[in-house]
Amino acid sequence: MKIATIVGARPQFIKAAPVSRELRKHHQEIIIHTGQHYDYNMSAVFFEEMDIPRPDYNLGVGSGNHGWQTGRMLEGVEEVLLKESPDLVLVYGDTNSTLAGALAASKMHIPVAHVEAGLRSYNKRMPEEQNRVLTDHISSLLFCPTETAVQNLHREGITTGVYLVGDVMYDALVYNLAIAREKSDILERLQMFPGEYVLATVHRAENTDDLANLQNIVEALTRIDSPVVFPLHPRTKARLIEADLLNFLEVNDCVLLIPPVSYLDMLVLVSNAEVVLTDSGGVQKEAYILGVPCITLREETEWVETVAAGWNILTGTRPEKILSAIMRMRSTDLPERKPVFGDGQASMKIISILSRNFE
Repeated sequence: MKIATIVGARPQFIKAAPVSRELRKHHQEIIIHTGQHYDYNMSAVFFEEMDIPRPDYNLGVGSGNHGWQTGRMLEGVEEVLLKESPDLVLVYGDTNSTLAGALAASKMHIPVAHVEAGLRSYNKRMPEEQNRVLTDHISSLLFCPTETAVQNLHREGITTGVYLVGDVMYDALVYNLAIAREKSDILERLQMFPGEYVLATVHRAENTDDLANLQNIVEALTRIDSPVVFPLHPRTKARLIEADLLNFLEVNDCVLLIPPVSYLDMLVLVSNAEVVLTDSGGVQKEAYILGVPCITLREETEWVETVAAGWNILTGTRPEKILSAIMRMRSTDLPERKPVFGDGQASMKIISILSRNFE
């Protein structure tokens, strides 16, 4: 069977790695990289570090407004699908690359399989929510990471082709954690010590494109009484410069601004942090799996299991609420974590189901 895998953004490279490794034992894979993330630290380093085969096609779309970007991707993916005629298109997550790949395949009557299906924030202003809902409703196979995701789909009338497989990011973490601890020297380079720093990541449009939210986050980071390691996403850096906030962070002795880091370095940073502050769904999951308290800089999350378990607090961007949540995490004995993201075998289950359905 010939399968076309569509990726374009950093989280998708991480998710695709374990699936691709398993897929190529049984089937032919063509990787189409939309170029949504194109900076070396956001793209190429992941293919090198995680031993993902180099993309067969790189559309080089780059960044831009949502409609323009999705349209360019749709056009480029369609051209490749016409040339390659795959039996199935595999998409991941909730980015514009996800939606463009699913739409191109659906319009050509090629079955779509969606990895990480069924997630819902129920905030339709989020581009990610729009992408994931639309993708789910045109997919033939929906691979859910959690039971909550399965139930979300059922409530929307999607019951056929739905499978609970676990989370492929858990697969990737299990595979790479020992490698990261052996190879990464990120703590030595930053002169940080385990459990003595806060890790912050910010990239979602609701925070980077809203000046009030961005100002609040900056204020909170500068008031934390521990060193803060802050890898800067390119979009975040651009917005900080536009808002004249970057210099404010740069002169603060407690906030260490660094370029985007590789996956292995990120695993080491997350696993050794005292607390993680983030608006990233992937980082929320990694923190939970690694046993690190997380504070989510949003009003809602797709990963409700981490909140229900007491390991994740939703604060939005209000500084006082963020600082209070940090103090709460420091002073609370957190409960035992349940294995809500599966058993680390999601990739194997996905390929088994694909093989049964299309051979």
